[in-house]
Amino acid sequence: MSALLLDASIWVAAKDGEDPNREVASALALSADPVAALDLTVYEVANVVGARNRRPKEAANLCRLIVGRCRDRLVAVDAELIHKAIDVAAEFDLTAYDAAYVAAARRHGWTLVSTDIADLVSKGLAVTPDAADYPLSG
Repeated sequence: MSALLLDASIWVAAKDGEDPNREVASALALSADPVAALDLTVYEVANVVGARNRRPKEAANLCRLIVGRCRDRLVAVDAELIHKAIDVAAEFDLTAYDAAYVAAARRHGWTLVSTDIADLVSKGLAVTPDAADYPLSG
């Protein structure tokens, strides 16, 4: 079964009480199975929640959740992924970070889920959380 690759925006939205995507993002982050993430996701979440929003305990808990939920589907960077991400970034005018998610999703045949409408969803590279067609477990 194909996994949902949740980018950092989904994990952050899942715990942000003011995010309009919170309910569906939370359902995906907590109940969809299987889910995947990049190792980059952990750093992005730590940066946004811990450093920028100054909520280090919440950031640490969320990072533990990501690692725990994704387990063997926590994708580490390697030379091939970097190469593919650079190609994707150039083709779609993306940051290397966004392109890494696209490259990983393509490599593994996963569905990329993001709230990044402008850079990912509008270009057909990801789906929004409410468009992620996936059964939720328990």
